[in-house]
Amino acid sequence: MPRYVGRFAPSPTGPLHAGSLVAALASWLDARVHGGRWLVRIEDVDRPRCVPGADAVILHQLAACGLHPDEPVVWQSTREAHYQAALDRLLAAGWAYPCACSRKDVLQALADAGIERPRHGELVYPGTCRGGLQGRAGRAVRALTARRTPEGWEDIAIDWTDRRLGAQSQNLTREVGDFVLKRADGLWAYQLAVVVDDAAQGVTDVVRGEDLADNTPRQIHLQRLLGLPTPRYLHTPLVRDEQGEKLSKQTGASAFDATRPVEALCAAAAVLDLHLRPAPLPDLLGRAVTEWQARWATGSGAAANHERRPGA
Repeated sequence: MPRYVGRFAPSPTGPLHAGSLVAALASWLDARVHGGRWLVRIEDVDRPRCVPGADAVILHQLAACGLHPDEPVVWQSTREAHYQAALDRLLAAGWAYPCACSRKDVLQALADAGIERPRHGELVYPGTCRGGLQGRAGRAVRALTARRTPEGWEDIAIDWTDRRLGAQSQNLTREVGDFVLKRADGLWAYQLAVVVDDAAQGVTDVVRGEDLADNTPRQIHLQRLLGLPTPRYLHTPLVRDEQGEKLSKQTGASAFDATRPVEALCAAAAVLDLHLRPAPLPDLLGRAVTEWQARWATGSGAAANHERRPGA
């Protein structure tokens, strides 16, 4: 097995809040328990949403909590040539195609097929442009999530195992549809960028918030298409507000107080079922490593990730 490499990959759309710190602490602890390296990557490909200076604030918050990366920080905005190279490979292999559809077009196609617009989540793309653009100009580029057979299209389903959530399954064709790799505005989609960067950095273990678990099958699909290794995954509990909604920058979650790191870390640890008492920062982190070893690391061997076909 390759040596453990973990990472924390925040988007600089604002400072870290209490929920972000849970993911950062969990990923740092898992790396420390496994004697591995812990990386920080700034995921700034969605430039319109990035807040100037937020990356520096995030790095300051992590440092205030004693969470220091073991290698220089990487910014995704410097890696666009690598995403293009991966996209070119997918296009050449027939696993990606240009799409001319706007969101309005997708909604109309779903309505024509008698499919109601979902109240939450993403639109399941109906594959309108799989057979070509029909004279229209391409806007975005999508990943193919079905396998062409002599009889037509066969669904692709992904089964995988999360170290906390257990066995997971998703039919990509029916539950997600052909998802975007490069947006109509020319920006790179998260799914492609994260897969390319995790492989380039040798990431063996992804520890992140449970809200991203639904993204994992798409990433496993791309890893396979590109011939890249699939990391182990552990999705951590979420921090929710008084209304039960996940804390997020989009809903105005406030930054945790980096001037009181011990208090912030104890609160984050409690979400992870680690019971820490206030102590000097080095002692607190040392105790957290010990508790993580007992609570999360035991029995966390390689996850079983495999593709499932209908009827298999």
